[in-house]
Amino acid sequence: MKKRTVLLGVTLVILIAVMAGCKDSESKASNEQGGNEDEGSGFSIAMRTLATPYVESHPDINDDKYVKELEKLTGTDINIRLVPHNEYVERMTLMLASNDIPDVMQAGGGVLGPELAGGVEAGAFMPLDDLLKEHGQHLLEAIPQEAWDRVTYDGKIYAIPEYLSNPSRRGTAIRMDLLEKTGLDVPKTTDEFLEVMRAFKELGVKNPYQGREDFKYSDTFFGAFDAFPYQWELYNDQVVPKFMAGDKIKDALEYYRTMYEEGLIHPEFLTIQQPEYRSNIIAGNTGMWSMNAEEVNAWEQEIQNNVPEAEVAIIPSPVGPDGKGGHYLYGQVTRSFLISSETDANVEDIIKFFDWQVTEEAERFFTYGIEGDTYELSEDGTVDYEMKDDTNFLNEQHYRNRWLWMIRDATYTKGILELTDEGQELMSVFDDILSNEGRDSILYDPPLEAMESNPDIRPGSDTPSDVWMTGAAKIILGQEPLDYHDTIVEEWLNKGGSQAIEEATKRYNEDDGVLSR
Repeated sequence: MKKRTVLLGVTLVILIAVMAGCKDSESKASNEQGGNEDEGSGFSIAMRTLATPYVESHPDINDDKYVKELEKLTGTDINIRLVPHNEYVERMTLMLASNDIPDVMQAGGGVLGPELAGGVEAGAFMPLDDLLKEHGQHLLEAIPQEAWDRVTYDGKIYAIPEYLSNPSRRGTAIRMDLLEKTGLDVPKTTDEFLEVMRAFKELGVKNPYQGREDFKYSDTFFGAFDAFPYQWELYNDQVVPKFMAGDKIKDALEYYRTMYEEGLIHPEFLTIQQPEYRSNIIAGNTGMWSMNAEEVNAWEQEIQNNVPEAEVAIIPSPVGPDGKGGHYLYGQVTRSFLISSETDANVEDIIKFFDWQVTEEAERFFTYGIEGDTYELSEDGTVDYEMKDDTNFLNEQHYRNRWLWMIRDATYTKGILELTDEGQELMSVFDDILSNEGRDSILYDPPLEAMESNPDIRPGSDTPSDVWMTGAAKIILGQEPLDYHDTIVEEWLNKGGSQAIEEATKRYNEDDGVLSR
């Protein structure tokens, strides 16, 4: 992979000066949420809340019983600094631009994302190859090479990755009890899905399909048309956004406009944020939605608290003209953890902390909790763990399984799912449904320079750019005709899109940092 200068929100000059300066260790040891650091075994870590209810409602996460037990099991004293989910990039870049940088930082699906503000290129984080060889043997054995490749820059490993063995993670959820009332079969095509949504509306379902801002977790039907507006593909010998690859994006927009005009999608779906999105579903007001499939059983239990007869299932996503469909495929890495090159902590202990997380002891702890408290262990090693249909219990389990457990195969928590018939059915959903669907994209690591320097045209990992989203909303709401999309494309090109396409095509042809083809 070639080195390159990346234009970023926080200039590298400031970042290098900050990282090279004297570090205030006393400030570093303090934490807004409490916690202490003992010399040698203590370290601070910045972690995104990921909108996890247990985390965001906790008065002091460092005083949580599971954090305390984790410290006991690993012989460490960790100081967690929570980074608000919706302010992640801004808070991370500000942290990097200050002199109060934690010892470990959680990044997204790689080491060159905007939240790290060019820190890897600037030397803000240390390469881990030698440390892993000496103290991270479990990590090297457990984590697939493809995941290590995603956290490698200039030939060196800069992070420890949480990974996915199955990148098709999102699924289309439907209220099967409502579908049964309609008398219709499980829909397959986009036309059949429209028929089901219309039938839901006739039943009085408030939101036949639940939407969410910027099409996040509500882009199911873009997948049917292979027109995710944040993905790229090779089209007429150029690498372009999928919204420029023929007229399929107009077909997708026309579909969503139909849903909006007929009241099949929440009327304010363009602005609804995650809490309201989730609460509408849990309240029983929704017939169909998109979600991380692993959570379907927990959500069903919560819905049943309000609608006892509710039954939820993950079904194959709608297929479009090419007979395919599905949500976007996640990257091989979901979270990555980097160590500051200026840390005063014992880096060997940090590596050992993460290395422990892929052991059998760690799997039992993160899956079932604390022996004698949340589960019992028999002499023959059998775990006695009681599942409960309780929101607080489920939120606590979700936090332990998916947030506090930092390094694992994040596809699903096998130890939980295999306890029940429903869980075993869900594992088959991953194997038999999700593994056979999903839309991939051409990705670049490091990102395209032209995109990094033009935030208006830069999409998120699963959300479109501001320029495209603003224009598309006008089409869906009926304020502009479908052909207005040509104007959106023109604006996108004029704001730096032409340079992005040129750069993307050149790098594709030279196989320079191309993650998928």
